[in-house]
Amino acid sequence: MRERSAGGGATDDGAGGEAGKTAGPEAGPRGRRVLRGLRRASGLLRWTSLRLRLVVVFALVALTAAVSASGIAYWLNRNTVLERTQNAVLNDFRKSLEDSTRSLPLHPRCAELQDAARQMAAGPQNYAVLLIGVDREGKDCAATTNKNLLTLDSVPRSLRTAVNEVREVDESNRYAHHLYWQRKEVGDAPYLVAGAKVIGGGPTGYMMKSLATERQDLNSLAWSLGIATALALVGSALLAQAAATTVLRPVQRLGHAARQLGEGRLDTRLRVTGTDELADLSRTFNRTAERLEHRVEELSGREAASRRFVADMSHELRTPLTAITAVSEVLEEEADSLDPMIAPAVQLVVSETRRLNDLVENLMEVTRFDAGTARLVLDDVDVADQVTACVDARAWLDAVELDADRGIVARLDPRRLDVILANLIGNALKHGGSPVRVSVHTEEVPGDGAGGRTGSTAVTGGPAAPPASGGPEAGTEQEGTEVSGQPPVGGKLVIRVRDHGPGIPEEVLPHVFDRFYKASASRPRSEGSGLGLSIALENAHIHGGEITAANLPEGGAVFTLRLPMDAAPLADGDRGDRGTARAADEGTEDGR
Repeated sequence: MRERSAGGGATDDGAGGEAGKTAGPEAGPRGRRVLRGLRRASGLLRWTSLRLRLVVVFALVALTAAVSASGIAYWLNRNTVLERTQNAVLNDFRKSLEDSTRSLPLHPRCAELQDAARQMAAGPQNYAVLLIGVDREGKDCAATTNKNLLTLDSVPRSLRTAVNEVREVDESNRYAHHLYWQRKEVGDAPYLVAGAKVIGGGPTGYMMKSLATERQDLNSLAWSLGIATALALVGSALLAQAAATTVLRPVQRLGHAARQLGEGRLDTRLRVTGTDELADLSRTFNRTAERLEHRVEELSGREAASRRFVADMSHELRTPLTAITAVSEVLEEEADSLDPMIAPAVQLVVSETRRLNDLVENLMEVTRFDAGTARLVLDDVDVADQVTACVDARAWLDAVELDADRGIVARLDPRRLDVILANLIGNALKHGGSPVRVSVHTEEVPGDGAGGRTGSTAVTGGPAAPPASGGPEAGTEQEGTEVSGQPPVGGKLVIRVRDHGPGIPEEVLPHVFDRFYKASASRPRSEGSGLGLSIALENAHIHGGEITAANLPEGGAVFTLRLPMDAAPLADGDRGDRGTARAADEGTEDGR
C-alpha cells in the first residue's frame, strides 16, 4: 500500500467559490469606506508633527517586519510539527495494520477483528482503530476501539471512496490500493483520519488520531510570536522616539535660530557638531547669517550716511534760505514800485523760494522719521475744532464742507493731526474737484491691533486724473513722548476726505503715498514738495493709525484716516519706531 492524501478538499464541497461570489457586492462599498478612511488618516498624518510621523513610520515598518517574520515562523513550525506527527502516526498505522492482519485468516471472525483492533490501538501513538472485514458466512463485521469517536459513518466519504478504489497496476503504480489520510474537526478538536485496504485480501483499516496536543503547542507558539511582535513594536517606537529626538533637536535649534534671525538678531549662530547632513546644514546657516549680517551692516551704514547727508544738507540750506526768504519778502513788498519788466521775475523768485523752503522743512521732517527721533506730544483734542482750525488757518472755508459733531475728543498730538489734515485736504483741493467734504466719526473695533503696522492700501480703480503734489508745510519738530507698541484696544477715530474730481488712476493708486512719486513722467515738476502725503502717513503711523486711498464708484477719490481714540498706551510703551524705520521702503507720497 502507498501513502496518499485524500485531500482535505472533500470537506470544501465548492463552498469557497460561492461564498466569494456572495461577498463581492458587499466588499465594494466596504472597501471604498476603508480607502476613504486610509486617505483621511494619511491626510491627518501629513499635518501632524514630524516626530509623530517618524514614530508612526518606524512602528509600521517594525510591525510589518515582525508580523511577516512571525507569520513565516509560525507557518514553518506548523508544517514541521504536523508533518512530523502525521508521518509518525501513518508509519505506525501502516506497520501495525500489516503486522496485525498477517496472522488473520482471509475471512476472520468479528472477535478476531476486535482483538486485532485492540492490539493496533495499544501502540505508542494512542489512536483509535476501526477494522472492517467479511467473516466466513459472508457477513460484514466492523471492529472499533472507540464507538463514540470512530465508526464507519464518522469516516469522511471521500476518504472511504479513495481507500476502496482499485488502481491499475503498472510500471508507475505497483499497488492496487494505497494509504490515504485527511484532517478533520470533531467538535472543536482536530483529528487525523487515515485508511488503507490490505493488499491480497483482508480487512480495511481506519484510524483516528487526536491533534489536540499539537494544536496546543502551536497556540503557545502563536502567543509567543504575538508577544515578541508586540515587544518589537514597542521597541521600535522607543527607537523611533530616540531617533526622532536625535534628528529633530538640530532642526529645532535651526528653527529657533531662524526665528531669532528673522527678529533682527543677526549675530545668531548655530553650534556645529559632527559631519553629517545636519551639521552641513548648520554650517550653511552660519555662513548665510554671517553674509547677511555683513550685508545688513553695509546697507545700514549706507542708509545712515544717506540720512546724515539729507539732514546735514537740510540744516545747511536753512541758513541761506532764511536770508533768501527775508530778501524775497522785501522784494514782494516792493513789487508795486518795481519795473513792470522785472516784477514777473520777482514773483517767480518769491514763489520758488517758498517752495524750496517747504521742501527743506519736509525733508527735515522725513529725516526725523527715518532716524526714529519723532515723538508724540499728546493732548485732548476736539476733532471738529481741530479740523475747523486747520481749514480756517489756510483760508479753505469756502471750498471745504465739514461733517463733524462737536464733542468727539481724542487724545492725540494736535500738531501732527494738523499736518495730516492739511496734507489730505490740500491734496484734495489741488488735484480733486470741489467741493471737498471732510467727515468725522468713530468706530468701535475691539481688539484692533493692526494700526499703522501695514502701509496704506488702495482699492478700486477709477478714471485718470492729473498728478498731485505735496501738501503744506509740515512744521517743526517738538520734543514729546516716544511712540511704540500696538494701538490700544477700543474705538477708532475715522476721518474721511473726499473730493469730486475724476479720481486717481488705477496704476497710480499703489504709489500714491510714495515719496517724490509723479503720476506722469512728462510732468515731473509740481507745486508741492512731493512729500506731503508721505509725511501724513508717517504721522498716522506714529499714532498707531493708517491712511488708505481709494476711488468711489460715483466718482472722486477718498482718503480715509484711522487713528486710535487714545494714543497714550502707545506713547507709554517701549520704543517701537512705528512707521519710521520703514519709511524708506514704505514711505508715501502726496501726488496722484
